[in-house]
Amino acid sequence: MFNKKHGYLIQWLIGIGDLIVLNLLFFVVHYELGNVYTLAIAQNLREVLLLLNFCYFFALFFVPFQLHMSVVYIDKIVQRAFLLVTFLIFLFATCLIFLNIGDILATFILVYYVVAIVFFSLWRVFVRVMLKMYRRKGYNFKRIIIVGAGKNGMELYRVMKDDLAYGFIVMGFFDDNVALKDVIPNYLGNTDEIKDYVLENNIDEIYCTLPGTQDEKILKLLNFAEKSMVRFYIVPEFFRNVKKSLVIEMMESIPLLSIRREPLQAVYNRALKRTFDIVFSSVVLLTVYPLLYLVLSILIKITSPGPILFRQRRTGIYGQEFECFKFRTMRVNPEADTLQAVKDDPRKTRLGEFLRKTNLDEFPQFINVLLGDMSVVGPRPHMLKHTEQYSALIDKYMVRHLVKPGVTGWAQVTGYRGETKTLEQMEGRVKRDVWYIENWSFILDLKIIIVTLFNMFQGERNAY
Repeated sequence: MFNKKHGYLIQWLIGIGDLIVLNLLFFVVHYELGNVYTLAIAQNLREVLLLLNFCYFFALFFVPFQLHMSVVYIDKIVQRAFLLVTFLIFLFATCLIFLNIGDILATFILVYYVVAIVFFSLWRVFVRVMLKMYRRKGYNFKRIIIVGAGKNGMELYRVMKDDLAYGFIVMGFFDDNVALKDVIPNYLGNTDEIKDYVLENNIDEIYCTLPGTQDEKILKLLNFAEKSMVRFYIVPEFFRNVKKSLVIEMMESIPLLSIRREPLQAVYNRALKRTFDIVFSSVVLLTVYPLLYLVLSILIKITSPGPILFRQRRTGIYGQEFECFKFRTMRVNPEADTLQAVKDDPRKTRLGEFLRKTNLDEFPQFINVLLGDMSVVGPRPHMLKHTEQYSALIDKYMVRHLVKPGVTGWAQVTGYRGETKTLEQMEGRVKRDVWYIENWSFILDLKIIIVTLFNMFQGERNAY
C-alpha cells in the first residue's frame, strides 16, 4: 500500500545512496592516482570531503530527484545524472580554486569527473530498475480512481495496467452512464458517490477524463480533492484526437497548451548543440578529412570523370534551401537532383557503392555543419523535389524542418536510411524525425553518433 511518508523515505534513500557512491568514487580515484596528484587533498581530507558533500546538496537544488516518479525514461535518467555531476564538479572545482588548491588538483578533478559521470549514471539506472521491480511486487503504489469511462478514460486505464512498475493501482471507474456498468472493468458508481469512496478507501489520486461540457462536475471534484489533500489530474478532452505530449505554458494567468515539447527552443540547449557542432566538425575537418579528401579525390577521379564533390540544393531549417556537399558516388547524370538512389543503381560507381555503405560520402557535410547550415545530428536533409512531393502527402512532414538537418539522425540509426520505396517508409522516417525534435537531449545526440560510428565499421544494409 502507498504511504506518503514511504514515498519520501525512498527519496531520502536515493539521496543517501548518491552520497555513498560519490564518496566511494572519491576515495577510489584518490587512492588510484596516488600522492602526486592528491597531496593537497591528503592534507585537508575532511574539509575537502565535507565540501564535496555540501556541493552535492547544492547541485541537487538545480537538478532535483525524478527517479521516484511514476514515468521516467532511461535516457532522461542518464541525462540528469550527467547534469547533476557536472553541476557538482563545477561547484566543487570553483570552491577549491577559492581555497587556492584548485590548480594543483586539476588532474584529480578531471579524472573524478569522468569516473563519476560513468558510475553515477549506472547507479541511477540501477536504482530505477530496482524501484520498478519493487513496485511490480506490489509495494510503493498509489491508489487511484478514474472519473469518466469514455475513450480517454479507457486509454488511461490500459496504460496504467500495462506496466505495474508505474506504481498505480486502478481501483475502478466512476461514470454517470449506468449502461456502462457491465461493459467497463470495475465500475464503482456515479460521480455523486466519489467523495465517500475516496475518503473510505484512502485514495491518493483522482484522474478526471470528463468532457469539458461537464465543467461544473469537474470544478466540484477539483474543490473536493483540494480539501481532502488528494492530487487531481485532468486529461484534456481533445487528447482522444490529438495523441501528443502536450506542454503547458502560462501567459500571466492564462494557460496555453502547445502540441509538442521542443527542447531546442531553449537558448541553453541550442548553444550547447551549436558549440558541440563547431567543436566536433572542426576536429573532423582538421584531422580525418584532409587525408580522406586526398585519398578519395584521387580514387574518384580515377573511377569516373567529373568533380570530386557533389553539390545539391536541399531543404534546411525552416524550409530554407542550402547547398549540401558530398563525395561524388555516381557518374555525372542529368537525374542527380530528381531521382533517388536505389539498390543496384547503374549510375553508381564501384567506389561510390563502398562510400555509401560506410557513410564516408557524407564527410564533406561537416563543412555544412561548420557553416551553420547543418548539425552533426538531426533529420537528414532531403532533395527539394522530395520536400515538395512529401509535404503534400504527409501531414507532419514539414515539422522535421523546425531544427537543422543533420549528418546523421535518429531515423537513420533506427532502420530508416536509404531508399524510401513506399509512402509508409517515408512516414516512418518523418515520425522518427519528429520524435527526435520532441525528445532531444545531448545524451541522445551522443548515442546517435556512437551508433552511426558502429554502423560505419559494420556497413549499412540499407545504404544505397
